[in-house]
Amino acid sequence: MSEPRWLLGLVFLVAVPLQGQQFGAWATVDDDEILITELVSLTKPAAIHVFERSGGGWAETGTLNLPAIAGHEAGGGDYFGRFVIRDGETLLIGSTAIDVNADGQSDGGVLLYRRDGDGWTFDSLLRPDDIPLGVSFGRFAALGDDQLFVTGLGDNESRGAVWVFERDGQGGWRESGKITPGPDAPANEFFGWGLDFDAGRLIAGAVQNYQDGPGAARIFSRDESGQWIQEALLEPDSLYRRTAFGQTVGWLDGRALVSAIGADQARGAVFVYDRNAMTGDWDQSLVLTAYDRQQGGLFGATLKRMGDELWVGAPGADGGGRVYRLAYDAENDRFGDAHKLAGLEQEPGDGFGGSVIASDGRVAVVSQLGDDFGLGSAVILTRSGGGWTPAQKLLGPDPMPLEAIAGAEVKCGDDGKADQFDCSNVEIESFLPVSAIGGGRGSETNDVWGWTDPQTKREYALVGRRDGTSFIDITDALSPVYLGDLPKTPGSQGNAWRDIKVYRDHAYIVADGAGQHGMQVFDLTRLRNVPNAPATFEPDVLYDGIASAHNIVINEESGTAYAVGANSGGETCGGGLHMIDIHEPERPTFVGCFQDTATGFAKTGYSHDAQCVDYHGPDAEHAGREICFGSNETALSIADVTDKENPVKLASAEYPNVGYTHQGWLTEDQRYFFMDDEGDESQNQQLVQQGQAEQMPGTRTLIWDVSDLDDPVMVKEHFGETLTIDHNLYIKGNLMYQSNYVSGLRILDISDRENPKEVGYFDTVPWDESIVFDGSWSNYPFFESGTIVVSSGKEGVFFLKYRRPELVP
Repeated sequence: MSEPRWLLGLVFLVAVPLQGQQFGAWATVDDDEILITELVSLTKPAAIHVFERSGGGWAETGTLNLPAIAGHEAGGGDYFGRFVIRDGETLLIGSTAIDVNADGQSDGGVLLYRRDGDGWTFDSLLRPDDIPLGVSFGRFAALGDDQLFVTGLGDNESRGAVWVFERDGQGGWRESGKITPGPDAPANEFFGWGLDFDAGRLIAGAVQNYQDGPGAARIFSRDESGQWIQEALLEPDSLYRRTAFGQTVGWLDGRALVSAIGADQARGAVFVYDRNAMTGDWDQSLVLTAYDRQQGGLFGATLKRMGDELWVGAPGADGGGRVYRLAYDAENDRFGDAHKLAGLEQEPGDGFGGSVIASDGRVAVVSQLGDDFGLGSAVILTRSGGGWTPAQKLLGPDPMPLEAIAGAEVKCGDDGKADQFDCSNVEIESFLPVSAIGGGRGSETNDVWGWTDPQTKREYALVGRRDGTSFIDITDALSPVYLGDLPKTPGSQGNAWRDIKVYRDHAYIVADGAGQHGMQVFDLTRLRNVPNAPATFEPDVLYDGIASAHNIVINEESGTAYAVGANSGGETCGGGLHMIDIHEPERPTFVGCFQDTATGFAKTGYSHDAQCVDYHGPDAEHAGREICFGSNETALSIADVTDKENPVKLASAEYPNVGYTHQGWLTEDQRYFFMDDEGDESQNQQLVQQGQAEQMPGTRTLIWDVSDLDDPVMVKEHFGETLTIDHNLYIKGNLMYQSNYVSGLRILDISDRENPKEVGYFDTVPWDESIVFDGSWSNYPFFESGTIVVSSGKEGVFFLKYRRPELVP
């Protein structure tokens, strides 16, 4: 998968991974009750989880869900719980995606719940009288002086607005005004990205098109007539533009606080402004930074006044995130000593302090939205003397897993289903969910490969996960046996990308976006006798010539491994081919680089995937040479790497409507190269929505004639039966096996190379046919038994059989 891991601009806005349930996105603490939101559920409606004290800790006692409102049915996409404010015996809860229309626009609302005995009961829906679709009302809110301020970030071409409500004297609220950023505001300002109210003044962030604009914060107060007027527009100087200035705002004893978490290479900063009593101007008086100023620390992601301290969240600090406690002397108007708080059982990427800090003075809740690969968690801290101690980690529920299937084959019936899965000519031998193969909370599968023991002829599936590698004996594919787990390298970060290949009974494993992971080497013969399975394994060797890498490619004939997409340390070779001699499997040795700098978005020669072979194809000029076919983001690249010290570029070839050149595989005669572009379907969808293109008829596969290695020609664009994003494809004989994300495994007859025909499929995610990065990641079709291993992210690993003995012409 090629979509970005931590897009800097997106981090500025949310500071969490791209996907996940976001348990801990908001929290409140009051009267021995903690409410924690779970904004995006994978299998059920979004929820607010209620925790109460129990046995010295905290236990969940119930949940709140969006009620049926004006025909709106609660679901996982209603973002119920954008904010939760406790107002005495009332809860005010934001939900930005109520009443979604066909174009995906929504108006949103604020739901009022009232205390009913020991629980909470829905009372009414609050929103402006005249609110257009697309406003997404209910994203942020602030309460003070019997007034409620609620943002609608999508108002007026996403300039944003803040609606004002006042108490009606009967326990409810009435609309009293609307605050807009004024005629100087550009489109996509997102005025209202964060609010705080204190002593008659409202401060609102305006991240202002975070990729291009400077960001800002605006301060408003009421004039004598009661109208809200802008007192100040706070903007960064040139050094802090494009740093998410205005992402978080707050008040501290009349001082305005504005964060810019992208400042100084994402070390982050908080700007302090004071009002000049003589002129009424607001002037910058101070810039707060972390005392250890860590690159990527994102200091300022959250701000919270805690007695005589200011707590500042930094979700990137020390890998897993930290909260900085800054002592504040209000009498002398200055900041003093600073200390750091950590979470519990932290891993890199947890994002401690990245979303919300809530407290009633005795207990604090700090979110970790990145924990468990985006499922999220919340850490409870308790006051201990003059300090705070992490006491408990609260977790939301795991996504509802699928049940394992084993013991008997599940045929593809006349109704086109095997169990609950849509199919054609493909049957289930067995299925194991992620939780049954060693995956921890939030883990998903990714790459798969296979190994046949040359002595015993037993077959093994090697299944990558976000947190490690699973080894499964599938000799009896109806009853697979999970043998054990090789965890990710200690200290590395779990992430979506793991890749595995095999050479001389050894598995070679890399991970992308994982920091200091290296290449794990594991002797597969250890699987012949695993007492007390499942076991936890350690690698036999850890090659540290690279840190992270997107993929590992092996030419078994030459005994060479190629790490591609290397990053984060070591010899990256610009992301191109990092060549490793593995003739002695447990003594991997770096032997050279190759980069085709005419390819890739950054023109460094980055290769996302490749296939390297000893060439025996139709181009006699290159017979017997070692040739690599690189899928290099923007083009096909072909190189002669026979001489590792002097590799030679043969050709690079672009093609129309490139999105992201992802992966490909040669036909067995090495005359054709079939390639998938992982970005063209979603790119086309965006253009269609903008009225700039016609809808693609189906998933596009590119067919290259590479009979002349110096002049590859794209001879055909094949469009599949479904329109989803294609991922890995492999070829065995005259069949091509494609993993096409949410349309699952597609099997194509390529006897007529330039006119493939689909002859079978198995949909691992039949409940979703959208153009998203989810579902079937990869497959391994090379076992002599005919068992096909198919991974499917959240679901697990399927063991399938293609049951069509003949091919229809």
